[in-house]
This record gives sequence, C-alpha cells and structure tokens, in this order.
Amino acid sequence: MNSQEIFNLADSHVMPTYARFPVAFVKGEGATLYDADGKAYIDFASGIGVNSLGYANAKWADAVISAVTEQVKKLQHVSNLYYTLPMAQLAEKLTTRSGMKYAFFSNSGAESNEGLIKLARKYSYETYGTHERHVILTLQNSFHGRTIATLEATGQEKFHGYDFFPYTGGFRYVQPGNLDAVKASCSDGKVCAVLIELVQGEGGVYPLPKDYVSELEAFCREQDILLLVDEVQTGIGRTGTLFAFQQYGITPDAVSFAKGIAGGLPMGGFLVPEKTANVLRAGDHATTFGGNPVCAAAALTVLDTLSDDVLAEVVKKGEKIKSSVLAMNSPYVAEARGLGLMIGIKLTGISHRDVVAKLLESGLVALTAGSDTLRFLPPLTISDAEIDKGLEVLKSVLK
Repeated sequence: MNSQEIFNLADSHVMPTYARFPVAFVKGEGATLYDADGKAYIDFASGIGVNSLGYANAKWADAVISAVTEQVKKLQHVSNLYYTLPMAQLAEKLTTRSGMKYAFFSNSGAESNEGLIKLARKYSYETYGTHERHVILTLQNSFHGRTIATLEATGQEKFHGYDFFPYTGGFRYVQPGNLDAVKASCSDGKVCAVLIELVQGEGGVYPLPKDYVSELEAFCREQDILLLVDEVQTGIGRTGTLFAFQQYGITPDAVSFAKGIAGGLPMGGFLVPEKTANVLRAGDHATTFGGNPVCAAAALTVLDTLSDDVLAEVVKKGEKIKSSVLAMNSPYVAEARGLGLMIGIKLTGISHRDVVAKLLESGLVALTAGSDTLRFLPPLTISDAEIDKGLEVLKSVLK
C-alpha cells in the first residue's frame, strides 16, 4: 500500500485521538526511517524516546526474535503469579546498575507513575496512621502521564480541561527551582511526597538546577517526605547515564522508567531503595503484562548495549548537536539546552509547530515541547553521519 492508502485505511477505522502528520513509516535502519513511498527521513525523535537502539539493530532484533520464537513454542505468558527467568534477570541488572533494591514492572510511563503515587500514599499512611497526609507535590511545567491521576499530577493547566472532571485530587504545584515554595506548600503537614522530572521533557526540556535538587532531597529527608523521580523519558541512558538521578548525586525513594527500556516494545516500571522496598506487598499493586518475558528479553539487550562507553558517546553526541545548532547563528534560535541526547532548541520569532512540519517535509523527524521549543530525542546509537544529515536539514529549514 502507498501512503495515501494507509492514511485512508487508518482514518476510516482508528479513533481520531491524534493529530497525525501525513506520513506512514514502514521500515527503518539505524536512525533513518522510510515511508510507504520510499522517502528517507533522519529520526531525531525515536518514537518519543522509545527506540533507544534505533531501527533494525541486529543484536536487539536477534534477542527479540529468539525470545519470541522460544516463548511462543514454549510459554508466551504466565502472569506474575509465577516466576520467569528474563524478568528476574532484568530486575537484577536494573537494581545493580541503579543502586536500588527492588524493581516493579509495568507497561507504560503513566502506569509506572501511578505506582509511585500509590507507593507514596501507602508509605505515609502506614508510617503516620492518617489519610490527611496524602498530598503529592509536583512542579509547574511538568508532565507525568495521561491517566486520570497522572493528568492531575501534571503541572500544566492545559492538561486540566473540564472534559474529564472530576479528577482524583491530592496534588499541588510549585515553581521549579524554588525551594521556599516547596517548604511553604508542605507547611500544613499534608504532603507525603514530591514528584519531579530532573529534565522537564514535555514542558520544554528544562534541566533542574543541581543545587536545587540536592537541597530538595535534604528537605525531604528532614520531613520524611518521599522524593519520587519520574524518569520515564530521562531514564535508560537518554541523558548520558543510565538514570539522570545518577548525575544529580541523589537517591530517590522511588524512580519510574519506561520509553527506551525495551527498545521499542511496551514496557515500564519503577525501582525502589531499601527505605521503600517493602511498602507494596502481595495484593497491593499488580499488572497483567508487567515483566512479560519477551519484553524483558528485549530490555536485557538494551541494558547490555548501554555500556559506559556508549553512554559517554551519548553525552558527546548531545554536545555536538547543541553546539552545531548554535553555530548556525540562526536568528530563530534563542537557546540550546538539555542533557545527553535529550535536547531542547528554543525558537524565537517563528512557530515551533510550523518548523517541525517543515522539517518532516524536508526529511527530518523532530518533536515539539512547551510553547516554543524543538525537542530532539534521537536513538542513542545514532551515527555521526546521521547527525550531520539531520543538522543539514535543520539548517536549511531555519534559513
């Protein structure tokens, strides 16, 4: 089928909940995508940070094919009422490399953040014996998911439309970087946790100041308020370390992950240290497909690929993209920011949405963030040649 035929088929049968661009991708190689008409695109989006190893990665594909073949012939799924080896191995690798105690596996980022919310409220109730201490503090400009709870946890008013009222309640928002605002919001003794993104992705790719995060951790420790870190987008090597919190020198009381963990298969979860290791017990939290052996096998390959050397390259590639964009001296570029291969290019005097549409037309896949920012989340394995091609497209469009 050509692109138009795919558009027609989808538009006739798929619920119109997305404002899709008129492109139908059919295959990829490395960080290059191809549409149904054979046109090539450099990918600076990786499925919104999901395709961490790019496309047609031989090692990842072999692992998935092997896992699918073996599991389908033997046992494709058994639920979490029983044990499977890939899930246990993945938990071991994640906890060892993160310094955490236990892992819980889910299917998506929003579901993972729901787990953090439940964990925080149960910890507070069991410790203090009151449901009054249930409020979770989040930051303005944050994004935590699309479920009814994580929508309200998101600190952006545009996501709080009246269409979905009533929300669950129990969230407050404070300005990023303002510790005094955190202290003031916690002064009534009702706050049980603070949930943050170390780099605010959907909100514009804003890294939090390291001194603020360090002071926030110290305050949370003093007040026995759990510090929860949403690493759905920043985790699994995206910022140049396996988790962004490792660059900030903190130990979260729980950290969520998803997107890039299985290289393109649906998987998420969260990790907990000793302090909160036994808060959620049998029957408290569950998910049918979490830790699926096929997804776990794919995730093991992702972790094996993300060596220290590869993560160091992620940092170098990110710096290359930022410095190259600034060197274009475009009057439309106001700033380049971010960590690793999570990059935000702030634009001025031009619509970021119009630029993304023009980039796609010209052969570069990019994302928007916030009200004025281009967001780049290329595969962590993108080559220098693909980066150069993508930057040439960007330069041409900005001209």
